[in-house]
Amino acid sequence: MTDIATLSLTEIAAAIANRQVSSREATQACLDRIADWQPHLNAFIALEPDEALKAADAADAALAKGESAGPLHGVPLAHKDMFYEAGKVCTCGTEIRRSFVPDTSSTALARIKAAGTVRLGTLHMVEFAFGPTGHNVHYGDCHNPWNVAHAPGGSSSGSGAAVAARLTFAALGSDTGGSVRMPAHFCGVTGLKTTVGRVSRFGAMPLSHSLDTVGTLTRTAEDAALLLGLMAGADPADPTTIGGDLPDYLAATKGGLAGLTIGIPDSFYVDDISSDTAAAMDATIATLVREGANVVRVSLPDQRQLSAAAQVLLGVEASAIHLPWLRERPQDYGAQVRARVENGHAFSGVAYLEALRWRGPALAAHLAAVTEVDAVLAPVCPAPSPTLAETDVGGSFNAEAVIQGITRFTRPVNYLGLPALVVPVARAASGLPVGFQFIGRPFAEDVLLRIGAGFQRATDFHLATPELPA
Repeated sequence: MTDIATLSLTEIAAAIANRQVSSREATQACLDRIADWQPHLNAFIALEPDEALKAADAADAALAKGESAGPLHGVPLAHKDMFYEAGKVCTCGTEIRRSFVPDTSSTALARIKAAGTVRLGTLHMVEFAFGPTGHNVHYGDCHNPWNVAHAPGGSSSGSGAAVAARLTFAALGSDTGGSVRMPAHFCGVTGLKTTVGRVSRFGAMPLSHSLDTVGTLTRTAEDAALLLGLMAGADPADPTTIGGDLPDYLAATKGGLAGLTIGIPDSFYVDDISSDTAAAMDATIATLVREGANVVRVSLPDQRQLSAAAQVLLGVEASAIHLPWLRERPQDYGAQVRARVENGHAFSGVAYLEALRWRGPALAAHLAAVTEVDAVLAPVCPAPSPTLAETDVGGSFNAEAVIQGITRFTRPVNYLGLPALVVPVARAASGLPVGFQFIGRPFAEDVLLRIGAGFQRATDFHLATPELPA
């Protein structure tokens, strides 16, 4: 193995378990790449090399005695800096929490850690997870590894950039309005947004309790299945989680595309998209058909209404969470995040309650429209990644319009609480990645992972690795 860091999560976990690679070798391989890439990407907020190597040595010593902590024993990982770990600084990408040390740990993070992982540090993010591009006035902007002048996506910007550049084998992210799916699309990795209630949100920085979900950024759908299997399920600390038996997510990835039906929207998601995105849609459909899937057209309810309702929920709930800081430390917000939080106060109580009330009927209407399909295929964004310069709008009068233009294909999924899996499907003429989302039924992540893995067996877009900038 000439470059350990380029292995997938499942591959490195197996290599360490079989003692073909040591945890120290895997950890050092990541640290070496981080040293090369971090000056270009700014993907990490904090790096802990000495602690990571010490933990890797302990993992190797345990394995030498026949002791394994779990399926990710000795695997080095880093995650978005909004998942609390007791005793560790968690900045949430903001000046307000630069020195915040939680006394509790995220359930999702703890479950992955219990599987034996080694902590590399923490990954960059948009301030308070409230933005789709990767800008951050407090810790500097994060950059896209395919072209550092371009946005990596947000708010899980460091997670997308670090996984794409092979600095970590996988990373946790959050998705409230597209914050897992946007970096997956912009950076050319696999992004899983889970169903609301599938993964505990306890100990993950809240933004909108109606919309927040914990997700993953990985190199493959198989890797996403491995992480989901570790995290999913009921959590007494989060009463919104759903109990009961869980699917075998890894087993689901072994199925093919034959016999599945994929729906293609006849409007909204195919309107006003770039030529690169349109070409990617045609090529993706051709691959699905070639692999045995049945592709049909579907007419979805008005997605613009869903997006507008999501904006109401997000605005009001974020404003409520941030009210104490807005009163006490308004000067410590970046201009864009402060403006967006303050905008939430403009929505009436009636508008908020109507957005909540309509959520159930809207989901029922959506499910009625997709009864004949296993998933819906749609772009994540109308175009590949824009530049950081052209999206550096701060808190200007047109900032919300720019943000809405980027996220209009992701917000409806959050409003409905549905799962979605993004996989790389093409490369644009510019060389930037293009990712599409497969949108599923509630708690049908296993079906999405089956589709994603089948697509990735037939294509190699997920294997592409960016080159270190000169």
